Amino acid sequence: MIPQQSRPPHRSGAAVRGAGRCRRWRPEGPVDLALVLGPLRRGSGDPALRIGPDDAYWRASRTPEGPGTLRLYARPTEGVVEAEAWGAGAGWLLDRVPALLGGEDEVTAFVPRHRIVYAAHRRHPGLRLTRTGLVMEALLPAILEQRVTTGEAYRAWRLVLTRHGEPAPGPAESPAARMRVPPEPRAWALIPSWEWHRYGVDGHRSSTILRAVRVAGRMEEAAGMTAQAAVRRLTAVPGIGPWTAAETLQRSNGAPDVVSVGDLHLPGVVGYALTGERTDDAGMLELLEPYRGQRHRACRLILLSGRVPPRRHPRYAPLDYRDM
Repeated sequence: MIPQQSRPPHRSGAAVRGAGRCRRWRPEGPVDLALVLGPLRRGSGDPALRIGPDDAYWRASRTPEGPGTLRLYARPTEGVVEAEAWGAGAGWLLDRVPALLGGEDEVTAFVPRHRIVYAAHRRHPGLRLTRTGLVMEALLPAILEQRVTTGEAYRAWRLVLTRHGEPAPGPAESPAARMRVPPEPRAWALIPSWEWHRYGVDGHRSSTILRAVRVAGRMEEAAGMTAQAAVRRLTAVPGIGPWTAAETLQRSNGAPDVVSVGDLHLPGVVGYALTGERTDDAGMLELLEPYRGQRHRACRLILLSGRVPPRRHPRYAPLDYRDM
C-alpha cells in the first residue's frame, strides 16, 4: 500500500488540461514519492522538477527519444501510481516508471545492523532507490555541486536551465508551463566562459562539464554497466572523481552500494549516528562494511534518522565569482 498523503487526492481533470499518454503502475510494496524522487530535485526552484498543489510530481527530462514531461501521482486507497506524460519522450518515460520509482530496487536485500538504522528503516517503508537511466542528467548537476555550497550549485543549475533549456512539453495550465527541459550536450558545450562566470561556476567545473559533454554518448552507456565499470567509465574524464561518480550513479543506476566518498558532511553524520563521534572517509567505510552491497541505502537511512552532529564551524560563505 502507498502511504497516505496529507492533502486531498487529485480529482482527474480538476487541475490538468491537455491529456497526455497514461499508465497506472501497482508497486509490490509501499512507495513514498517524496523519498524516492527527492534526490532528483535540485532545490525548491528546480525548473526540471516541480510538486503540484495536489502533491503530484512533475519531472522534465531529455530522453533518448526527445524531451518529455512526466506527471506522477500516488493513489493510496487504490495502491497505484498514476503516470501521465507529454512530448517526444513520453513513451520512454512511461516505460521506465517502475524503475524510476524503485521497482527494480531489491529492498529485501537490506538487513539493518544498528538500532538507529533499524528504526529509520521501519519508519520509512516507502524508501526506494530511483533509477532514471539518464546519466548526463545526473552527472552535470553533480559537477556543478563540486566543492561549493548547495545553494550555489542549485542557483547555477536553475540559471543554466532557464537560459539554455527548452520549455517542457505539457498542458498550458499546469506546473509544466513553468518548467524547463535540461539542455542537450551541444547546448552545454556552447555556453561561453563569461556566462559561466555570471552563473558563479569556476573554470574547473565548467571545463569538466565541457569534457563530459564531448563524450556524452560514452557517459550514457554507463547506465547499463555494473557499478564498478560505471565508476571507471565516469572517472576516466578528468575532473570527475569518486564523489561525482557516486552522486551520479546513485540516481541514474539506482546503485545501492556506491558511497559518496569525499563528501564534506557525510562521514561526520555516519560516524556520529553509529558511534557518537565524527569520523573521516576511511572510518565511514569501516563503519559501513556490515552493509556492503547496500551501503548507499544505509547512508540514506542514517540521514533520515535525523541524528546529526552539532555544528562546530560557522556556515561556509559562498564565493562570488562574478566579482573576481
